[in-house]
Amino acid sequence: MSEHHKIITSSEETLSLQKAVSRLKEVLSVFDYKSAFSHHLDQNLLITISQPVEPSEITGWLCRQKVYPKLFWMNREKDFSVAGIGTADIIEFDGSGNNDACFKKFGASVAGKDPSARYFGGFHFNNQEKQNPIWDNFSSFSFVLPLIQLTFEHNTFSLSCHLWLESSVDPETKISAITAMLDRVVTDSNCSSMKLPELLDLSYNPDERNWIEQCQKALLTFTSCGMEKIMLARQTILEFSSSFSPLIFLLQYPYPQNAIYRFYFEPAEHHAFFSFSPERLYKRDNNMLLTEALAGTCSKETIQGGDIQASEALLNSEKDIREHKFVKDMIYQELLKICSDIDMEKEVQVLQLNRLAHLYTSCSAKLKPEFQNDSEVLKLLHPTPAVGGVPKTEAMKHIMDLEPFSRGWYAAPVGWVSRDAAEFSVAIRSALVNGRFAYLYSGAGLVQGSNPFSEWEEVDQKIGDILAITRQEV
Repeated sequence: MSEHHKIITSSEETLSLQKAVSRLKEVLSVFDYKSAFSHHLDQNLLITISQPVEPSEITGWLCRQKVYPKLFWMNREKDFSVAGIGTADIIEFDGSGNNDACFKKFGASVAGKDPSARYFGGFHFNNQEKQNPIWDNFSSFSFVLPLIQLTFEHNTFSLSCHLWLESSVDPETKISAITAMLDRVVTDSNCSSMKLPELLDLSYNPDERNWIEQCQKALLTFTSCGMEKIMLARQTILEFSSSFSPLIFLLQYPYPQNAIYRFYFEPAEHHAFFSFSPERLYKRDNNMLLTEALAGTCSKETIQGGDIQASEALLNSEKDIREHKFVKDMIYQELLKICSDIDMEKEVQVLQLNRLAHLYTSCSAKLKPEFQNDSEVLKLLHPTPAVGGVPKTEAMKHIMDLEPFSRGWYAAPVGWVSRDAAEFSVAIRSALVNGRFAYLYSGAGLVQGSNPFSEWEEVDQKIGDILAITRQEV
């Protein structure tokens, strides 16, 4: 069933958060749903009520709320961010089948939604992988249209609520639920007292000895199985003395100027997945696609240098240039199947972060008419060679055989989607919090000649930002 969408701006006046909550409740109390439904009897109806608000600390606001799910998204340019609570509508699947089947179900669900409604969430990296119980709260894919959200976009802050009405459900019940939710909204955003509990233990899965063995097995596939590249990952497991709000990692991220995506999804209290990823999977605006190759890493701490030295080290590293070329060439070849007018930058650039630098190449393309939907793009681009390998299908099988844990949402597409637009990052530099345990994920790309000892150091560096929040050293 298709949707009709009505957007109501309660007033053009910029209000405090406290007054904005009251204003949204006033609009809801007088909303004439009978008149709205009379023109769209055979459609679902989405009502968005929005109110401009004074500049707000969005992550602080989110941490004060006691409603779940909670979600947060900030793009790499930092000009669009959303904090959401509650569920107005959800696109979700939790079942068997490969990734292509999942993406097809996802695309069919999105096709019936209103083009201006944005849903936030993520996928499993490999839906054929047997999932560990720590991922029980995270479906094959789950995307939420928040009930209430605080948004920064076009240099403006706004507080809004989504009223999603179905012809079979009593509208007054839905309106009462949102009003009750607005009554629970905390308008204060001061979270300065939030602290992590005591860290009791830090361990690795696999440990260093097993990591070396795992890498050596992977390297053998380059000669015995025709593999060209494979990315292997590691869990770093932190055990704390008690459960805690995972939002503390988002609030205390130590390098706010880093050019990264920030993604946070907490479906239930003390159970959250978050990512501080530098890597865009793709951004789609109707038929225009923007993607990139990001592979090849240099640690500034390891070389004891800054941006200039890191750039020189990467651009003169035969191993990193070769690894990057695998990713760049594969993305280009894959895009040929669904795109025209492909413009892949010829010159490799260097993306600078606080601790690390990466080789980076941007690419824009135009989707062919029959492929202008996200299920086709996701099937094509995920997993990128940077988080899977070359060839893709064989790499996925080797990863399941070699890694002693399930990846869950790690290294999978996370972000937002609407019917006509979407943006996904690759969920690397990420962690899962489950009660009093935090599972940090990082990986390294192996190619012919890779040194397993050096790759162990690289995976350490890649979670350095998250570990810095715990004030612990690897």
